[in-house]
Amino acid sequence: MATATEKPRPLAFLLSEADGYLSRDTLIIASGAGKLEAGTVLGMVTASKKYVVAPNAEVAGKEGAETAVAILAYPVDATSADAEAVCITNHAEVKDPMLIFDASVNDATKRGTKLTQLRAKTIKAR
Repeated sequence: MATATEKPRPLAFLLSEADGYLSRDTLIIASGAGKLEAGTVLGMVTASKKYVVAPNAEVAGKEGAETAVAILAYPVDATSADAEAVCITNHAEVKDPMLIFDASVNDATKRGTKLTQLRAKTIKAR
């Protein structure tokens, strides 16, 4: 029998948020970002004002995205076109182990940096 692995459910990473969905905003995920799961940490590309997975360091053409500013609330497919997505952008507590980071965020120091950036947006990881 084949083993199945369940993907993260939408908002499973969320511990608490501000009343009335004040923690949520609809953002545009940039075309080419691929299929992203709920809990993915995002950064905003300065030039386009669109969002991608937040890398560890500045990437050509994605300047600004290295700063983590939001967390994807629901899965989205932005493989070949921009996609609207609900994201947690402020005043929330999240489950640290359930967050999904870019592959370049590959050690505790880099992960800590991303969590500090989210904390500046009043998103606290526990």
